[in-house]
Amino acid sequence: MRRLILPAALVLAAPLAACAPNPIVARDPVPAPGPDAAFTCNSKPLVLNAFTTNCTPAPVAPQVVLRAKG
Repeated sequence: MRRLILPAALVLAAPLAACAPNPIVARDPVPAPGPDAAFTCNSKPLVLNAFTTNCTPAPVAPQVVLRAKG
């Protein structure tokens, strides 16, 4: 009986292994915002683990560069 189970398991596993070389990778069509973009978001819970979110652009302070003569 054991000699029959191993070949049967290999035959059943072969179709599943055939799908592995080309996985489907999801990519976001909207690029991520740059480092100079900032947003303030407020989220409120709804029923059944849902949320509503309001995001507004926030002002960003310019980067300060300190240079010293030495």
